[in-house]
Amino acid sequence: MISEVNEYLSKAGKWQKELALLRTLILDCGLTETYKWSQPCYTYKKNNIVLIHKFKDYCAILFHKGVLLKDTEKILIQQTENVQAARQIRFTNISEIEKIAAIIEAYIFEAIEVEKAGLEIKMKKTSEFNIPEELELKFKEKSALKTAFKALTPGRQRGYLLFFSQPKQSKTRISRIEKYTERILIGKGLNDCVCGLSKRMPNCDGSHKYIR
Repeated sequence: MISEVNEYLSKAGKWQKELALLRTLILDCGLTETYKWSQPCYTYKKNNIVLIHKFKDYCAILFHKGVLLKDTEKILIQQTENVQAARQIRFTNISEIEKIAAIIEAYIFEAIEVEKAGLEIKMKKTSEFNIPEELELKFKEKSALKTAFKALTPGRQRGYLLFFSQPKQSKTRISRIEKYTERILIGKGLNDCVCGLSKRMPNCDGSHKYIR
């Protein structure tokens, strides 16, 4: 896991220093480092607490149950309206992280206490999620896609709806839908293995990357 995180950070481009600092702050809070969903993820007794990730315009620390945090500093961000539990703190440079390092750690410790207390989030049903307009149009163009999507488990459907809804630009949403259409048609979820090499079936553990 450490080697995978090291590789991720080495390829983080302009966000290398920022993500490395976030990693240090998180580990200082006593969490266990893992690698899930192709991101560095940090757990408490195998329960997900936070992960770090990067985008074009910012990098972030994401709290898996962020909606349950008090957010006294009003810095938590909901990525899209379909995201129910997770909340981000976003950064555009390392000085922003350094400035609130103590606050970040305080939020992490609060998130650990939330997990210790066994607090859970009442999740919306899949039918209550908004379906992106671009996906609705694709369903009309290709009825087999709609049929295959409806046949997925509720969790897999939610995963796709969240992923497809995240981008602000329509062309990016369309690109994501087109890229994952074949995966949906064969009944696979967003993070499912499609090559059969994963040791964590049905989830993908990235084993295909090591094919020579």
